[in-house]
Amino acid sequence: MAETTSEFNEGVSSAIELETPLPQATVEEHQSSAQQGKAAAWWRGLSFAGPGALVAVGYIDPGNWATDIAGGSYAGYALLSIVLASSLVAMLLQIMSARLGIATGQDLAQSSREAWPRFVWPAWIAAELSIIATDLAEVIGSAIALKLLFSIPIIIGVVLTTLDVLLILLLDRRGSPLLERIIASFLFIIACGFIYEIALAQPVIGDVLRGFVPTQRLALDPQLLYLSIGVIGATVMPHNLYLHSNLVLQRYSGTNKRKDSSFATFNTIVSLSGAMLLNSALVVLAASVFHHAGHVDVTELSDAHRLLTPLLGTSAAAIVFAVMLLASGQSATITGTLAGQVVMSGYVRLHMKPWLRRLITRMIALIPALIAIAYFGERSTTHLLVGSQVFLSLQLPFAMVSLLILTSDRRRMGPLVNSNTMRWLGWLSAAIIVFANTALIIELMH
Repeated sequence: MAETTSEFNEGVSSAIELETPLPQATVEEHQSSAQQGKAAAWWRGLSFAGPGALVAVGYIDPGNWATDIAGGSYAGYALLSIVLASSLVAMLLQIMSARLGIATGQDLAQSSREAWPRFVWPAWIAAELSIIATDLAEVIGSAIALKLLFSIPIIIGVVLTTLDVLLILLLDRRGSPLLERIIASFLFIIACGFIYEIALAQPVIGDVLRGFVPTQRLALDPQLLYLSIGVIGATVMPHNLYLHSNLVLQRYSGTNKRKDSSFATFNTIVSLSGAMLLNSALVVLAASVFHHAGHVDVTELSDAHRLLTPLLGTSAAAIVFAVMLLASGQSATITGTLAGQVVMSGYVRLHMKPWLRRLITRMIALIPALIAIAYFGERSTTHLLVGSQVFLSLQLPFAMVSLLILTSDRRRMGPLVNSNTMRWLGWLSAAIIVFANTALIIELMH
C-alpha cells in the first residue's frame, strides 16, 4: 500500500511539474533547438539539390555558348524551339537516369556492363570520346574567357587550363558538399549576369515567344540544321546521363524508392528548367543584340564580346559576359571530372584519382585545340566549340539507347520501370536525333 501511495504521489508530482511553466532559459533552449532543427532540415533539403545542380551545369558549358550565340545571331529567335525541345528530352532522359540509379543501386555504366558484357569496350570508348569532346569545349571556352579578361593569348590560355587539375585535387580533398557549393556559386554568377545582360538588351517579348514555335527553316537551312544539331548535343549531353545515375546513389537511402524517385524527378525538372532558361537567355541575347542590329555572322565569342559594348552602350556588359564564360567553363570542368570517373570505374572497373583522371582527359583534349590554333589561328576556336557539340550529338544515341532499354526492363526496374508514355517519348526522341544526325552527315558529305 505504501508503495502504491508513493507511486501515486510521484505521478502527481510529475504532472504538476509538466504544468509548471518552464524557466525562461529552458524556453530559449527549446526555441533554439527547434530553429536548429529547421535549419538542419533546410540544409538537408538543399543537399538533395546537389545532383540536379551538378547535372544542370553541363547544360550551360562553353559549347552551349558557341552554338546559342551563333544560332541567335544567324537566325534570331528560331533556335529557341530547339532549346526547348532539347531541354524537354534532357529532362526525360535525366529522370530515367535517376530512376535507374535508385531502382538498381547501380549507375548507367555499371548497369550497361552487367547487361551487355560483350560491348563494354566499344561503349566505354564512345563515352570517353564524348567526355573528351566536352572537355575540349571547356578548354577553349576558358581560354577565350582568359583572353577577354586579361588579354592572355589563347594558345597560352589553353595550356593554363591544365591548372584547374590542382583545383580539382584541392576540392576533392574537402569533399563533395564543397564542390556543390562552389558550383552553386558559379550558377548564381551566371544567372545574375544574364539578368543584367537581358535587361540591357530589352528584347521584344512577343518575338521571343514566337521563337519557341518550330519553323520549316530549321530543317531546310543547312547552316541552321548544323547549329540545331550542335544545340542538341550541347543540351542532351551523354556524360551527364552517366553522372546523374551515380549521384543519386550517394543521396538517397533506398528505403522508399517511390518517394526517392518522386523527389529526384522534381529536382531534375526544377534544375534543368533553370538550365533551359539560361540557354534561352543566350539565344535571346544574341538575337536581340546582334541579329536585330544586322550582325548575322557573329560566330566567334570574341566578336560577341567586342560588339556588346557599342551595341548595349556600356563596357560592363562585355566584362560580365567574359566573367560568365569563365564561370561556365570552370563549373563544367568539375562535373566533367566526376562523370569521367563514373564512366571509367563503371565500364572497366578502373579507379583513378580525380586529379589524375582530369589531367589525362585534359591532355588529350589539348592536342586538337593546340593543333587547330597553331595551324588555323585563334579564329578556329569557335569552329572547334560548335564541332565538339555536334560530335556529342553523334555520340548521344549510344548512351540514350542503353538507358531506354535498361529503364524499360521491369525485372530490373521493378515499380520504377518506364511507363508506356515515357517509353514511347524516349524512343521517338532517339529516332529524331538519329534522323537529324544522319541528315547532317549526308549534308556534310555533299
